[in-house]
Amino acid sequence: MKNANPVVKESNWRETVSRYAGPDVRLSLWQLFSTLFMLGSAVVIAYWLMDYALWASLLMILPIAGLQTRTFIIMHDCAHGSFFPSQKWNDAVGFITGVLTFTPYQQWRREHAIHHASSGDLDHRGYGDVTTLTVAEYRALSTWGKLKYRLYRNPLVLFGLGPLHLILFQRFHFMMTGEGSAKQVWNVWFTNIALVAIAIIGYMVFDWRSVWLLYVPAFYVAGAVGIWLFYVQHQFEEAYWERNQTWDYATAAITGSSYLKLPAVLNWFTGNIGLHHVHHLGPKIPNYKLKKAHEENPVFQEAPVITLKTAWRSLRLALWDEERGRLIGFRELRTQ
Repeated sequence: MKNANPVVKESNWRETVSRYAGPDVRLSLWQLFSTLFMLGSAVVIAYWLMDYALWASLLMILPIAGLQTRTFIIMHDCAHGSFFPSQKWNDAVGFITGVLTFTPYQQWRREHAIHHASSGDLDHRGYGDVTTLTVAEYRALSTWGKLKYRLYRNPLVLFGLGPLHLILFQRFHFMMTGEGSAKQVWNVWFTNIALVAIAIIGYMVFDWRSVWLLYVPAFYVAGAVGIWLFYVQHQFEEAYWERNQTWDYATAAITGSSYLKLPAVLNWFTGNIGLHHVHHLGPKIPNYKLKKAHEENPVFQEAPVITLKTAWRSLRLALWDEERGRLIGFRELRTQ
């Protein structure tokens, strides 16, 4: 089993991340308005192209999806309170960008905060993560239970049906679980109402094609990409999972979150979220400071590195082997 001792001293990493925490308001405003302007422009251009070259219009789904991803990252930073000094401004922009990315902001903010506080903790799973069973837990399941888990972990289900969950079911999560404050519940309903209003306005200003042939399919692509990003950032062979009594926040951040090396253009669309280890250690660091923090501090060089070429290997992984301290696949389980 891997050494569960902390990889960095608490006093050291807290001092390190504090140097980069907090927003630069000018950069935040520039990122917000430039992203929303480009997103709106891309949708208008795609709609205009429909009457001249449908194939070109449909190709615009890709940049629209990329800009939706960047918009989601802005919402994500607002949820951490790292995009503006004022939490009221963070919440206001978070709600708007949440609507544009089909995400109930307050509900998502709560679950994501729990994810950060428990990532890699085997005794506190189930919030904002990809469901991961241990070998022992999987073996204890019924045949039907094993089949359901295998289906859930199938990439076609995760990335093919996952976006459907983001578009439809996550907004009714509080109904199914009974969790969430009145503020979060009302935020879900306001988000739903705003989405209906935008769909109606889109239909009146343009027509139904602007919604159903452009924006929704683009978000489906963005959702699949987002799920894949989140997957490879925590699902890799030498990931970090410990029982609560030996779990350590900093170690979970540095060794349980990958450094996903992406080309510059993809880093731009994804708001540098590939530097996930930096973000997990310092969630108050806005996305535009993550690269600088990574490059200037040796502690961040300890994170496991994943590239586009190697990321796909993680898709076969599905179970945490507590004895060996690593993720394994179903095929490997059969050989044990």
